[in-house]
Amino acid sequence: MNLSYNADIIIILNGRGRDFMKILAFDIGGTNIKYAICNENFQLSDKHTIPTEAKNGGQYIINKVIDIIEQYDDIDRIAISTAGQVDSVNGIVVYSTDNIPYYTGMMVKKIIENKTGIPTYVENDVNAAATGEAKFGAAKNTSDFICLTFGTGIGGAIYLNDKLYKGTGSSAGEFGHIITHAGGRPCTCGGDGCFEQYASAKALVNSVEKVAGKSLNGFEIFKKENFNNTEIRHAIDSWIDEIIIGLKSIIYTFNPSLIVLGGGIMNEEYIIELIDRKIYKQLMGNYKNVNIVNTELGNNAGILGVAYEAAKL
Repeated sequence: MNLSYNADIIIILNGRGRDFMKILAFDIGGTNIKYAICNENFQLSDKHTIPTEAKNGGQYIINKVIDIIEQYDDIDRIAISTAGQVDSVNGIVVYSTDNIPYYTGMMVKKIIENKTGIPTYVENDVNAAATGEAKFGAAKNTSDFICLTFGTGIGGAIYLNDKLYKGTGSSAGEFGHIITHAGGRPCTCGGDGCFEQYASAKALVNSVEKVAGKSLNGFEIFKKENFNNTEIRHAIDSWIDEIIIGLKSIIYTFNPSLIVLGGGIMNEEYIIELIDRKIYKQLMGNYKNVNIVNTELGNNAGILGVAYEAAKL
């Protein structure tokens, strides 16, 4: 039996005649599925992005993942970061909103292991991103922090005493469903006025479409010709105000030293800059020591985080 050491992980190889580990890691979001090969040094290669086609439901998505797995040889571990509330011990999606229909109760780990025979680890996407940032990125050497990601919805993770806090039902950190507007817009969770209905990347896209008269994705919104449009800029600034409303509630609840903001939309420097200019003027004195930063790992955070955990299997 060969042993290879990396940080606090002992990688035990399985007699395939190789002295390295090959992890196939996935990040399943409401819009896209990202996947890559990760080695024992947590270096990524062979990266791909494909549409999730979430409207087709959870089983369709898992079948798509299995089809991808079957294209590879000599995979030692499967690592899956996914939207939804996840019991990572058993690899089950315990709850999912209608962003991915028919996903609640999906036994992802069991399905994939039965089909492929490869040990599989499954984790909530934001928990995975927080782990990635804690081990390799913006929160390295930070024992307590909050992580939020902005995409189709808003996900959250709580890192306390150097580990994830998951709550009684593995569901802590659902910040997208804190109420910021009582009686407001209906949400896919069944409630009204949830944070993500006003501050997700999808909410920004919807707001801009109303004023621009055309559909623009997050990247296009921040192109110079659109960003300099007065009405679009106002929509962006109003959206950032909605982010600040939610962040203030989180800050007053946890009093964290660090908040890491992720999701592709957060690559736009203007967002963090405007949050910085506005939020500290609105916080009470004892809460102004919080540092709000962008993810260092970007879209790789979830893949690296879940690969880190899968390597321990």
